[in-house]
Amino acid sequence: MFTGLITDIGTLVRVSRSKIFSARISCNYNFSETSEGASICHDGVCLTIFNKRKEEEGFSYEVEVSNETISKSNIIESNEPWKIGKKVNLEKSLKIGDELGGHIVTGHVDGVVKLMKSKKIDESHKLTFECPEALIKFIAVKGSIALNGTSLTVNDVSKNLFTVNIIPHTKQVTTWKDCKTGDLFNLEIDLLARYMDRLQAGRK
Repeated sequence: MFTGLITDIGTLVRVSRSKIFSARISCNYNFSETSEGASICHDGVCLTIFNKRKEEEGFSYEVEVSNETISKSNIIESNEPWKIGKKVNLEKSLKIGDELGGHIVTGHVDGVVKLMKSKKIDESHKLTFECPEALIKFIAVKGSIALNGTSLTVNDVSKNLFTVNIIPHTKQVTTWKDCKTGDLFNLEIDLLARYMDRLQAGRK
């Protein structure tokens, strides 16, 4: 489980597309207290880490990505696919007793959305996204969603579009500072909305 509050930015230093998609990622985390097999959220995707290694600056580790995860995310099919040098938002898994500053995020991506418009309002940016028809019903005004692992509040919803606001601090400490129109973002809908839909389907 995660909170959607980004705590580091990782850099892909190796990518392999042999039998399974894998990558080595460098970061600033200190892994002395993180065990092999721990979970880290990468641009909203929960992945298991292994082969930890101390580097000259920081640490690095490897991840493997299943075909199911690839089919639901922006890892391959996007303007900025996972390749050497790419930056990704990172968050270590939540510990009992940690402050829950965002909302409950599972790291299970539901699909991708496209950034259609960016408008600067004072020091913040209002971003408009196009959402797949099957997922827009789960997005509500003032509700929570996770985009590339970042916990955000929905401002407006209209047909297949929704908007969020990115404050200066968020842009500074995440990869949002590099986003541009046309980019695809990993979307995780709110956990409560997902289960409410399942309950309603069961009643029918």
